[in-house]
Amino acid sequence: MALSVIGAGFGRTGTLSLKSALERIGFDPCYHMMEVGNNPTHAEQWLSAANGEQVDWDTLFNGFHAAVDWPACSFYREYADLYPDAKVILTLRDPDRWFDSVHNTIYPRMMNAPENVDPERRMRLTMARKLIIENTFDGKMDDRAHAIAVFERHIEDVKRTVPAERLLVYRVADGWGPLCKFLGKPVPDEPFPQVNSTEEFQKLFGQ
Repeated sequence: MALSVIGAGFGRTGTLSLKSALERIGFDPCYHMMEVGNNPTHAEQWLSAANGEQVDWDTLFNGFHAAVDWPACSFYREYADLYPDAKVILTLRDPDRWFDSVHNTIYPRMMNAPENVDPERRMRLTMARKLIIENTFDGKMDDRAHAIAVFERHIEDVKRTVPAERLLVYRVADGWGPLCKFLGKPVPDEPFPQVNSTEEFQKLFGQ
């Protein structure tokens, strides 16, 4: 099954809300970092991709209609070529608020994991550190100026490499309208999902 929607935005730009919204309007299920924990073999495949090895994307995404968030957003170019009919969504957020959110949620979970974690979680952590902290942020994700520069450069790279007619530059605060228009779907008669705030993340993971 080919992906119909490719999320190019970094994590902590509303990607879990976008996942929920996409699933509500027909792109169910939508891949997200959460799916790595639900599929024990996936972390190793993502680590292979992070190491520059070839991955069978059709097999990894089997059954999924869309993919957002890390680790998927790191390979949006590959998917755009592999799935030429798919549309691309670039989620945005104020850079400083994005950095603060990252450092109050996913960054400490990647960096401060206990030594006695189970092998599956250790593989997920190894993958996340390699793909996000090392490959994406050059090992300097804790440097605000550097991380924000990477974040902003990624946004410009997506805008430059994806044809405008195929790309939606989007903030989840914009709600259903732009998203549904872009994807040719009717607007649901319900509020747009707003999930996984910093406070919700910290409560869920005990930070």
